[in-house]
Amino acid sequence: MQPSQIVTAYYTMMRRGVVRIIRIWSQTLLPPVVTTSLYFIVFGTFIGSQLQPIHGFSYIQFIVPGLIMMAVITSSYTETVSTFYFAKWVRTIDEILVSPMPDWVVIAGFVSGGVLRGLLVGILVLVVSLFFTQIAIANFFVLIAALILTSLLFSFAGLINGIYAKGFDGISIVPTFVLTPLTYLGGIFYSIQQFPEFWQKVSLFNPILYMVNAFRYGFLGVSDVSLALCFSILIGLTLAFGIVAMYLFKRGVGIKN
Repeated sequence: MQPSQIVTAYYTMMRRGVVRIIRIWSQTLLPPVVTTSLYFIVFGTFIGSQLQPIHGFSYIQFIVPGLIMMAVITSSYTETVSTFYFAKWVRTIDEILVSPMPDWVVIAGFVSGGVLRGLLVGILVLVVSLFFTQIAIANFFVLIAALILTSLLFSFAGLINGIYAKGFDGISIVPTFVLTPLTYLGGIFYSIQQFPEFWQKVSLFNPILYMVNAFRYGFLGVSDVSLALCFSILIGLTLAFGIVAMYLFKRGVGIKN
C-alpha cells in the first residue's frame, strides 16, 4: 500500500472507533465518571476527612491521580477487548483481514480507539475531581507521558485478550480476576510507605503501582518509587505487549482458525 492509502485506512478505522465511542457515550464515557464520582464522595469526602495527610497532601488530593489512572486503565482495556471481540463475533474482522492493510495498521486502528477512550475518560474524571478538591500539576510532561503510555499499554492488553477470547465470558475473566485486584492493590488508595517492609517489597511486583506513581508524580510531585524505574517498566511493558500483539496477528491466532 502507498503511504496515502495507509493513512486513509488508518483514518477510516480510527473514525469508526471515535463514532462508536461518541454514539454510545452512555456506555463508554458515563459509567467510569459516575463510578469515580462515588469514590470521591465515599473515600475522599466521608472517609478521607478522617484520615491523616499523606506526603503532605490531603487524602482526597492523594487518591485523585490514582482514581483517574484506574478509570483510564479500565476504559482503555475494555474498549479494545470489546471492539475486537465483537468484530470477530460478527465476522467484520474477515473484511479487515482480506484487505491489503498491513497488520500493524489494523492493530493501530483498534489500539487507537482504546487510547482515545482512555484519554477522554481521564479528562472527564479530572474535571469531576475539581468539584471535590483543588488539583495542581507538578510536571505536565510526566503526567501526559504516563497517561498516554498507560492507555496504550492496556489497549494492547485488551487486544491480546480479545484475540484469545472464545466467548463473551472470555473478555471478562482477565478484568475480573487479574486487572481489578492488581488495580486496587496498585497504590491508588494508599502509599506503600505505610506498609511494613515485607509488604512494601511485595507491592513492587505489581506493575500498576509504577503507573499510578508516575501519574501521581505528574500531579503532586511525589512518588513511592523511582520515576526512572516507573517509566522503564511502562515503556518495557508497552513494547512487550505491542510485540506480542503483532506476533499473534502474524500467526493468525484466534483470527484465522
